Amino acid sequence: MSNYFYVAPEQLIKDRAEFAQKGIARGRSIVAAIYDVGVVLVAENPSASLYKISEIYDRIAFAGVGKYNEFDRLREAGIRWADGTGYTYSREDVDARALANYYAQHLGDMFTEGQKPLEVEILVAQLGNKFRSTKLYRIAYEGTISDEENFAVLGGDAETIKERFAALGVGHLSLGETLKNAMTALAGPDRVVPVVDFEVGVLEDHGDRRTFSRLDDPEIARLLA
Repeated sequence: MSNYFYVAPEQLIKDRAEFAQKGIARGRSIVAAIYDVGVVLVAENPSASLYKISEIYDRIAFAGVGKYNEFDRLREAGIRWADGTGYTYSREDVDARALANYYAQHLGDMFTEGQKPLEVEILVAQLGNKFRSTKLYRIAYEGTISDEENFAVLGGDAETIKERFAALGVGHLSLGETLKNAMTALAGPDRVVPVVDFEVGVLEDHGDRRTFSRLDDPEIARLLA
């Protein structure tokens, strides 16, 4: 005869939340910020091939922290969703709010019904145009969506980095100023992180359909200078 152990729902949710939070906290942080003409996403990432920041669609970027294989699967699912929506309806119908809702539903289902919650925190950034405003949506491991006003910090010691970045100045700064502030906030007062250990993605309108670009080390160094 099998023995069944009862676990109170409140305790089960608490245990799942602690499990996911520990996994996310082990990852290096990401700062995403709106600057005068676009959005910059900055991650401390020494890997040259495992990207934490990527393009999803024409004016939408993705960033993830936590377990790489889990947030990379979410990135791929988001690309399929965006391509399918754009093909079925129109490219203008693909927006970050709908994508954030898609991710939130999946993360919420995994948190409550999956064998284990996903150890990830993700961000969806949208560059505005004459029809939509620039947006940053942070989606937590349990499916909660936060509409961030000017900047967002994911993973690691997010609260401390958020305070450091806010103290450096937030607003309609240039790309170079915003990038420098983000890198300073990520490094902190006690470390010097080389440029090669940063991954930087940018959403900026250059008159083409696609707005996402990935900055290489010389471009980052030029902007910082």
